[in-house]
Amino acid sequence: MNSSLTLSITTFVYGFSAFLYILALVFRRRAPGVLATWVALLGLIGNTAGIAMRWAESYRMGFGHAPLSNLYESLVFFAWTITLLYLFIERRYGNRVIGAFTMPLAFLAMAYASLSPNVSDRIQPLLPALKSNWLIAHVITCFIGYAAFAVAFGLSIMYLIRQRQPQGRESLLDRFPKPAVIDDLTHQMIVFGFLFLSVGIISGAVWANSAWGRYWGWDPKETWSLITWFIYAALLHARHLKGWHGRRIAWLAVLGFMAVLFTYFGVSFLLSGLHSYLT
Repeated sequence: MNSSLTLSITTFVYGFSAFLYILALVFRRRAPGVLATWVALLGLIGNTAGIAMRWAESYRMGFGHAPLSNLYESLVFFAWTITLLYLFIERRYGNRVIGAFTMPLAFLAMAYASLSPNVSDRIQPLLPALKSNWLIAHVITCFIGYAAFAVAFGLSIMYLIRQRQPQGRESLLDRFPKPAVIDDLTHQMIVFGFLFLSVGIISGAVWANSAWGRYWGWDPKETWSLITWFIYAALLHARHLKGWHGRRIAWLAVLGFMAVLFTYFGVSFLLSGLHSYLT
């Protein structure tokens, strides 16, 4: 079994896990939720194995580089990080409802990587500019940040739905964490993601100086990464200095994740630049 097949199977494992989490939420049953956790863990193991196998395959082909150099590989790592963060949160808070809003994101990332005709899973040699140890540091830190923002996005959608529940009326929303808990967890994820995105931008600047002789060149990917950083910086500023909570923070988190998606996909497909190799 090669890495591509392993990761393709992992796609369906993540999809089944997401289905079970949603099933557990809608029908208010514990058993599908417990099974969903184990299936998500199985998917994480398969995802990890696929990444390791792809790394080993690159060495056998004579390239020998970390599997983080193109769109396919970054999507696979994105899904892995989302799942790892979510399972940590589930274990810490003991609430599986969150999985109905986060595991679909991991599944969609893997599905796009494995099933889209626009994404190639071929292992190729690195371009000269990518032959640097900064590649691993830059990509890993950025995508840990992106994954944290993805989880914060799922939590924000939860919060906005939870707030629509009429007072005193019982519904499946009663299984959601309390709004204050969701709000606090969203903030924690955004702080976590913001720190890693900041490190990712800095490491990218150092890498750019090594590869192209300048720290910043206003490449479209650099520009949109900075825009995304400013959106989340504004969110944290509004929370800590202006006292914003609840719906306003949730909507800002949704806006921030839209910026993440455009930075990740929109720039790669719609705007040309030094980061076009990601496609």
